[in-house]
Amino acid sequence: MANGFTNIIKAKVDCINGAVLLTLQRSIIKHNGVLMKKLIVLVLFLAVAFVKAEEEKFGKPITLEEKTSISTILSDPSKFDGKTVLVEGVIVGVCQGMGCWLDVAGTTEGEKIRVKVEDGEIVFPKDGKGKTVLVEGVVSKVDTKATMEHKDHKEGEKDDCATEAVYQIKGLGAVIK
Repeated sequence: MANGFTNIIKAKVDCINGAVLLTLQRSIIKHNGVLMKKLIVLVLFLAVAFVKAEEEKFGKPITLEEKTSISTILSDPSKFDGKTVLVEGVIVGVCQGMGCWLDVAGTTEGEKIRVKVEDGEIVFPKDGKGKTVLVEGVVSKVDTKATMEHKDHKEGEKDDCATEAVYQIKGLGAVIK
């Protein structure tokens, strides 16, 4: 007899709980219907804001982990010639023609290094000035004589002045924050 009583009570309790649960479930679904629409709008808004704030990646993925300061490179650039480096700094200049180079500031005032890429291979945003950039690339000596001859040819004059060696980074990949 005790078993039958327990089963009846359990059945009643189950029914009562089931009804309450169904009522609660219906209440939650109706309540969430309004909240769900607001939540979706909020999530979409935040997603758009997050995408805007997200880093912009250019070229190949960054593979190096250890950064080299621009000051260190500029203090003895021949030591880094042909080596792949990772530098970080504020963009102080961007090619406004094809977006094919950036000037990245070092920690000392007036100190900067140019990051040059092949035209069209990577196109840096023209509004990047003032943003922080992480760049991976190969330090290389710029052929200033060829650059000057090209410039002289365009201007119709010849400049035989000796110039000191100029180094830049041939950009492989970059992340603008």
